[in-house]
Parts: sequence; C-alpha cells; structure tokens
Amino acid sequence: MSRRALVVGIGNVFLGDDGFGVEVAARLLSAPLPEGVRVLDAGIRARDLAYELVDGRYQTAILVDAVARGGAPGTVYVIEPDAGSIERSTPLASVDGHAMTPESTLALVHALGGIPTRILIVGCEPASVEEGVGLSQPVAAAVDEAIGVVRELLCA
Repeated sequence: MSRRALVVGIGNVFLGDDGFGVEVAARLLSAPLPEGVRVLDAGIRARDLAYELVDGRYQTAILVDAVARGGAPGTVYVIEPDAGSIERSTPLASVDGHAMTPESTLALVHALGGIPTRILIVGCEPASVEEGVGLSQPVAAAVDEAIGVVRELLCA
C-alpha cells in the first residue's frame, strides 16, 4: 500500500465502553498491517490527534470510537462525516481536551489550517459509558468485527 493511512483509537478507558477505540487500537498495534499504516492510541488526547492530522500527511484517517446512534449495544457503524458541514457547524469554543468528539477534532484541524484528509469513523454502540474499567460483553464482542472493518477500509 503506497497510500498513507492513520488509524486512531479514541476514548476513555475509565468510562466503560468509551474505551472501545483504545482497545481496537491496542489490538491493531500488535498485528501486521499494510505498509504505510500508522496506528495511534489517542485516548482522550484529541488535540494530539488534531495536530497529527493538520499537515495532511495521511490520505485517510480512520477514527475508532464509541458512538451512540440508538442501535443495539455492540452494533458497529462506518460513518463518513461531511467535512464541510463539520467545519461550518462545530464552534471552536467547544474544543475541550477532555470532551472532544471526532467532529470537534475535525473542526480544530480546519481552524489550524489543516490540509483535507478523508475521515472515516468506525463506531460501536456502547451499552454503558459510566465510570468503570472494562468493556461490556456486547462491546467487547464487537472488537474483532471492528478490526475486520478497519482492515477492509484500509484495503479499499
């Protein structure tokens, strides 16, 4: 693979299923991946992610995170946000290092003059994001599926 891609695990491991993206990233870090792919465990450091994306060195960034969309816990989603609408609709004032969403991270990239990167989100419907360490059973069971989805997206 000559394209450069970034896979980022996002989430807080101290809030139950919010640690989904971090778990996926940890598993991918120990697995062989195509050439040109970098895996980053960003955790709750979304500002670090924004600075990683700002210079446009990646053609694609796949953000892996817990995403509540109303489905059954453990449901895996692939979302391709409309970068233009995020840039226009997400106020920079909402950019807080401990509460940043993928949308606010992308807004920060735009505000910093970032070069456009194709963004995909691989999300998993959480069962609980209450205080506690460890994923719920349905979300833990979805980790392998999410890894497979990430691999498919990297090969597409």
